[in-house]
Amino acid sequence: MVSPSTYFSSQITLIAIFFFFSENFAFTTTARTSGGSFTKIYAFGDSFTDTGNTRSASGPNGFRHVSNPPYGSTFFHHPTNRYSDGRLVIDFVAETLSLPYLPPYLGHRGEAPHGINFAVAGSTAINHAFFVRNNLLFDMTPQSIQTQMIWFNKFLESQGCRGAVSSSPECKAVLDDALIWVGEIGVNDYAYTVGSFVSSDIVRKLAIASVTGFLQTLLKKGVKNIVVQGLPPTGCLPLAMALAAVDDRDDLGCVKSANNQSYTHTVVYQKTVEDLRKQFPDAVITYLDYWNAYAMVMKNPEKYGFKEPFMACCGSGGPPYNFDVFSTCGSAEANIACPNPSQYINWDGVHLTEAMYKLLSRMFLSGKFSHPPFVSLTGRKQHD
Repeated sequence: MVSPSTYFSSQITLIAIFFFFSENFAFTTTARTSGGSFTKIYAFGDSFTDTGNTRSASGPNGFRHVSNPPYGSTFFHHPTNRYSDGRLVIDFVAETLSLPYLPPYLGHRGEAPHGINFAVAGSTAINHAFFVRNNLLFDMTPQSIQTQMIWFNKFLESQGCRGAVSSSPECKAVLDDALIWVGEIGVNDYAYTVGSFVSSDIVRKLAIASVTGFLQTLLKKGVKNIVVQGLPPTGCLPLAMALAAVDDRDDLGCVKSANNQSYTHTVVYQKTVEDLRKQFPDAVITYLDYWNAYAMVMKNPEKYGFKEPFMACCGSGGPPYNFDVFSTCGSAEANIACPNPSQYINWDGVHLTEAMYKLLSRMFLSGKFSHPPFVSLTGRKQHD
């Protein structure tokens, strides 16, 4: 006869197994049903999406070691100029759609049958000229989202697609069956203005206006399927934790002032996306709630397999954050990376581990933090 304790223990185990497979079934089903719906991806954004447009010589100040080990050590087993130990969200999206990893635009020659990546580490939403006028040029990356639009237009022209709006066969060949992925953009705008007279309200207004114009330009070109990411809770990054006052903390244990800033940005940006949907009813614009997805992990990191929510895996200085802005990951002064990056949320003080990017990808693609759900976007594409 089975004892009550054994019975309930077995039931709990079965329930746990059920939820594990339910969650993974939803993700793998998305992968299967998404395959073949899009034949190419064009990606934009900053270092969270950059697959190689910057290298050590051109990277943002403080992280100019991306071409050095141990970057890329987990999956590719060598540096790929991605700011992580392995794959990014955009890489997992490509895998889900059964497409190759996106090549970076810079240095790429010829056709790009499965898409291309225009994202640049350190880039801003606001045009570079704004920072020039306000003397905010301390070794910052000169590219912005406008730069990436210029590159995109040059790429379109190289494929025979010319003009702001065109229905030519050449344009249709490039844009049809394409998913436009606009990754996180705007964090650097706030970072570059820290300590200046430029208020966060001004940054938010100008950054969102710039990205809105960028999205409108894409939609006017006839793009029908766009995914946009909001900002993460920037106050949870080791860089912010190491530099902020110890009494500046919120209920996540992160920097309250920084998280309030990124949260406010996220709320306004979501409203802007809603307005764009009304302006372009024939297009599908899926919003990825980066802030709340990341925050959910921070509330219970152990649930997702993370033992170190605040400490960088690769860096210097040791606990509690293992981050020194003058000795970042990949530099000669930095310590060797932690032995198990999958137990860390953060990789180098700002950028995330492959394990965290993989988890966020699952949260986005399963529909829990995408509005409307990503699977509905791919489903509509298959129907069309």
